Amino acid sequence: MCRGGRMFAPTKIWRRWHRKIKVNQKRYAVVSAIASSAVPSPVMARGHKIESVPELPLVIGDSAEKTSAAIDILKQGKTRNRRYISRKGSLIVYGTEGAKLVKAFRNIPGVEVANVERLNLLKLAPGGHLGRFVIWTKSAFEKLDSIDGSFDKTSEKKGYILPRSKMVNADLARTINSDEVQSVVKPIKKKVKRAPMKKNPLKNLNTMLKLNPYAKTARRMSLLAEAQRVKAKKEKLDKKRAQIPKEEAAAIKAAGKAWYQTMISDSDYTEF
Repeated sequence: MCRGGRMFAPTKIWRRWHRKIKVNQKRYAVVSAIASSAVPSPVMARGHKIESVPELPLVIGDSAEKTSAAIDILKQGKTRNRRYISRKGSLIVYGTEGAKLVKAFRNIPGVEVANVERLNLLKLAPGGHLGRFVIWTKSAFEKLDSIDGSFDKTSEKKGYILPRSKMVNADLARTINSDEVQSVVKPIKKKVKRAPMKKNPLKNLNTMLKLNPYAKTARRMSLLAEAQRVKAKKEKLDKKRAQIPKEEAAAIKAAGKAWYQTMISDSDYTEF
């Protein structure tokens, strides 16, 4: 008997691991992740310490060629005793292919490097959570408008339009309570018209009379007939339970004995 044994119901290799997603939906997710990286609140919610960062999005030059210079830019502390789990740090996005900046940042734990033309959604939003701290190089930041387009400039991607925000002012309560909106909306309905509660005609007599006016007469006749049946039954029982006078009881007993004697005399088995 082996120690530990095998796994129960092991994961099969023919499981459907991947799902097909529309290209436009993937692009929408990528640009949403890029937009959220420029807002301080989701970035700080992920745990990034950006209190000393001058602005978001953060753009640096392409001058970093060695790891020491890269560490000076990031100013990261050491993470001791983290052999197995290393937290996600910042993402460096560069624009020039074969840049020396890639070799400078690739050896720092937690820091990842990506090309602006090949942005990966799993790096922009690890675990499906938006708000990763992204550091852009100047060349990469300048290429963003040509790759994804803008509201004034078309994208290099065929048939792709940058998604626009549905609302210019996201303060919905302020928009609703504004004078422009309140002047055209209908006034508040103070009189509330409630639906009346329906009553069961089989349990409520007034409701039954509205539906069937003859119900009152029919019910009265049934009550009178019931009273007559009760009266007749009581009279019959009283008659049966009434005590018989002694003279009548004696006459009944004598008649019974006379009938018995007659039956015996007419029988063929009298000698027995």
